[in-house]
Amino acid sequence: MAKFHSFLLACLLACAGLPAQAAVSDAEFEALRASVVALGQRVAELEQELAEERARRLQPGELPATAEARMAPSSAAAWTEKVSLQGDLRLRYEKIEREGEAGRSRERIRARAALVVEPQPGLRLGAGLSTRQDGSPTSSNQTLGSGSSGKDVYLDLAWVDWTVRPDLHLLAGKFRNNQYRPGGHGLIWDADLNPEGLALSYDNGRFFTRLLGSWLESDSASGKAFGFGGQLGLRWPLDEDIRLTLGMGYFDLDTAGKGAFFVVRDKPPAYYGNSIDAGGRYRYDYRTLEGFADLGFRLGTLPAGVFLDYVRNLDAERLDTGWALGARLGALAARHDWELAWVWQKLERDAVFGLWTDSSFAGGNTDNRGYLIRGTWAAGERTRLGISYFATRSGMSRGATHDDDRLQLDLGFRY
Repeated sequence: MAKFHSFLLACLLACAGLPAQAAVSDAEFEALRASVVALGQRVAELEQELAEERARRLQPGELPATAEARMAPSSAAAWTEKVSLQGDLRLRYEKIEREGEAGRSRERIRARAALVVEPQPGLRLGAGLSTRQDGSPTSSNQTLGSGSSGKDVYLDLAWVDWTVRPDLHLLAGKFRNNQYRPGGHGLIWDADLNPEGLALSYDNGRFFTRLLGSWLESDSASGKAFGFGGQLGLRWPLDEDIRLTLGMGYFDLDTAGKGAFFVVRDKPPAYYGNSIDAGGRYRYDYRTLEGFADLGFRLGTLPAGVFLDYVRNLDAERLDTGWALGARLGALAARHDWELAWVWQKLERDAVFGLWTDSSFAGGNTDNRGYLIRGTWAAGERTRLGISYFATRSGMSRGATHDDDRLQLDLGFRY
């Protein structure tokens, strides 16, 4: 306050001018000084009253409008722009008729949620949780029951995606499978399989390559096993309504002489149709060569397509091939859209690694043949109703052939 008094007094004297200062007596000067002091005190009182009035007008819990407070909303907004939540929920009724066994039906749920963060341009991190029956690598479904007990939830995703350039991505961790699945069918890869390792994806619109390296087992104490390979593909727009995708792939899994990689507690090891020796070890590696074609076109006013996927295990001595042929009509682009799909598949015993093939077709085992019919309707922008019917036959190479039919009714939601 003293600095303010002195500053105000100096301003008054400067306004009066130097000649006027010479004519002012000591008594007049002291009187002027006392007036300035009184004026300063009044200004201080007015400032205090104004601050108290502002405080009374603030809402409960509201902060003063300081510079930091003004910046907080924009900082929070900037952070929320870097974070997104993704997920889905699916309710399923499933009826299974397996030859030689009593029929069964069950109600299942699939719930998945993932948090995705972009801390800087070109870098994305993600972590997700999912229901999974016994931790299965190829099924996120969880069967309801057990007295309404709590359901198991597992770490489903934990990945980093580095955009090296707009058409080139490097992934690491546990991530969504980057391999192309012709017709969306799971001849080699189940849709719920999330590999663990490294992946590289390049796609310039016409040419694409997708490399993948995934651990079957990374702990040396359990016997390390690593799989690697990838795909090359080309897309040709034959005209504005016809598009052809051709490609080939190769994937090498080091499995020969090793035991089961996924074992459910209190259950015997399962090999999902693949050949094993007397000691319960895989007989072959799975050096799977793949060739595929996917043709999209219009049938009248409706989008349609056909695909062919062929595989062969170069390490197996026999029962080493498989193929799937499918067709689709319609597409789920908007509300009330629908899609119909049909697939015929034949998969010999050692054509692919059984643990990773489609978990619904023939019960998730190789050594099968049969067909799938599926219909889906978009009840809303993020709501789907679906029906699938699998009519399959398994065990041909073992002389123990049996039918395995199943019906699935789905209600799914995305967010």
